[in-house]
Amino acid sequence: MKKILFLIAVLTLSIGSVSAQPRKEYPRPQFERAEWQNLNGEWNFTFDFGKTGQQHGWQNATQFDKKITVPFCPESALSGIGYTDFIPAVWYQRTISIPAAWEGKQVRLNFGAADYETHVFIDGKEVGTHFGTGSSFSFDITKFAQPGTSHNLVVWVKDDLRGGRQPGGKQCKNLYSEGCMYTRTTGIWQTVWLEPVDKEGLQSAFAVPDIDQQQLVIHPRFYNESGRNKLTIKVFDGKKQVAQSTTSCYNGAVVVLPMKKAKLWSPESPFLYDIVYEVSRDGKVIDRIQSYAGMRKVHLANGYFYLNNKPYYQRLVLDQGFYPDGIWTAPSDEALKRDIELSKAVGFNGARLHQKSFEERYYYWADRLGYLTWGESASWGLDVNNEEAARNFISEWSELVERDRNHPSLVTWTPFNETWDCQGTGVYNRLVEDVYRITKAIDPTRPVNDASGDAHVKTDIWSVHNYERDHDRLVSIFTFHEGKEPFRNQPEKMSYLAKYEGQPYMVDEFGGLPWIKPEERKSSWGYGSNIDSLEDFYRLLEAEVLALKACPNIVGFCYTQITDVEQEKNGIYYYDRTSKFDNARIKAIFELIPAEITEVKKLPIYE
Repeated sequence: MKKILFLIAVLTLSIGSVSAQPRKEYPRPQFERAEWQNLNGEWNFTFDFGKTGQQHGWQNATQFDKKITVPFCPESALSGIGYTDFIPAVWYQRTISIPAAWEGKQVRLNFGAADYETHVFIDGKEVGTHFGTGSSFSFDITKFAQPGTSHNLVVWVKDDLRGGRQPGGKQCKNLYSEGCMYTRTTGIWQTVWLEPVDKEGLQSAFAVPDIDQQQLVIHPRFYNESGRNKLTIKVFDGKKQVAQSTTSCYNGAVVVLPMKKAKLWSPESPFLYDIVYEVSRDGKVIDRIQSYAGMRKVHLANGYFYLNNKPYYQRLVLDQGFYPDGIWTAPSDEALKRDIELSKAVGFNGARLHQKSFEERYYYWADRLGYLTWGESASWGLDVNNEEAARNFISEWSELVERDRNHPSLVTWTPFNETWDCQGTGVYNRLVEDVYRITKAIDPTRPVNDASGDAHVKTDIWSVHNYERDHDRLVSIFTFHEGKEPFRNQPEKMSYLAKYEGQPYMVDEFGGLPWIKPEERKSSWGYGSNIDSLEDFYRLLEAEVLALKACPNIVGFCYTQITDVEQEKNGIYYYDRTSKFDNARIKAIFELIPAEITEVKKLPIYE
């Protein structure tokens, strides 16, 4: 009977593939296996407003009353649901068919992200639970799903946005979007997929570029280590192999690949080397992964940010990663790529990825196109003074750092944003210190900006936010004076927050100038009063950029923001990504500050 069901399911999958499958690209481009099965598309779906579905036995359900298009959240138009009130829990169901050719492999069920508490059942049996707003997770379902058969997959996701114990980012805690808070995301919002993996296959590989010693250092980890297996790593420049090394498959092994005269990665020249990982047993390849790496270095010294050992000015833009039709989920892979292209077209060389855990495909395009990124979390909504909330944050943030640490475009970790509700109880300080230490343990290669916009506890970068428009006042605010602490957002909390110690000083939110259509002005906003003419907009923008340029101690900025988002209308582009301004003129203004810093000055010292 199971074989008959399997053949029916395969036929159904084949028929379904005629129609366009949403987000059909491989979701983990830095660790890609050739054999996999995308589970995006139509699933059965229902709401669980009372959170009683498990008591009703819904983990055994083979059908629900609605249909939803995964990976889009039920609040989005692309999901086919479009329900935007609060959703405490949701259920998903579909049949999965495990190919007979996967016999002898472990079968892994992968989720790009699901918000927030996810329980997965196969044929009524729970196979795993995950807590997270935007981190990826995976379950080994080999014991529950046999090759050559079909199985009933049910997913239950609970979401308590207003409880203060989980990250929420810019999801609004009131019914309707307001201010800088927007439509919520519940449940699955990134790709779901199956793949077969050898039981002694490669679980992960941390690739550390070392341009000073001209080498690429790989830290592999295996599902089960075995001395009889061999790991071969090959590095390619196009079709030309430039490095190779083979080692036994032991966890803790380190593979060093010489990279003489390596081509360096930068926004101006985003060169990537292709990597192939092959695990072999008795001369036969049992696991093969395609990957890539960028040879580049970031470090901080003397108050400056350095890229490839040269001081570099970051012209960043705030990117919140919202879409009119998909909310947190881009409608297509091309949309992710286009967002970066639009940003580069107006003079930005990178983005602060704001209050959201961006999917890996975004980082992939940033790597390919040459675009600096700051990795952030959806920390808003979290009570940073609560110990349970701190515990939840640490586990998810650790997953995100490990997932994304191989991307050359990612140059700074920013776990928190504007934690201005912090209190002097010690909980917040301990949380930030722990997050800083854990981040450095997982990835010692990047600086950490502990809390964007001050409330700093332990930080490598000193970031502040300021939306002043007047050129002269901005220059006055950001002028350093020997022996005096510079501008910070919360001087009243200095008794229990960090003091400035000469870190690179960056204004990682400024601008926010609104350009709002007359018919939308009553229901929309930007930072400051409305601007009446395009010429006034250009004049104000140029005055702010020139003010930052006049302050040599400022070594990077982040402009708010790349697109409008719902009622917040201070984007360089409209929400639908169409142009508001003369892009060439906007680009010329932001590029008044060149990325290359030709003169390194001795900055004031603070005691």
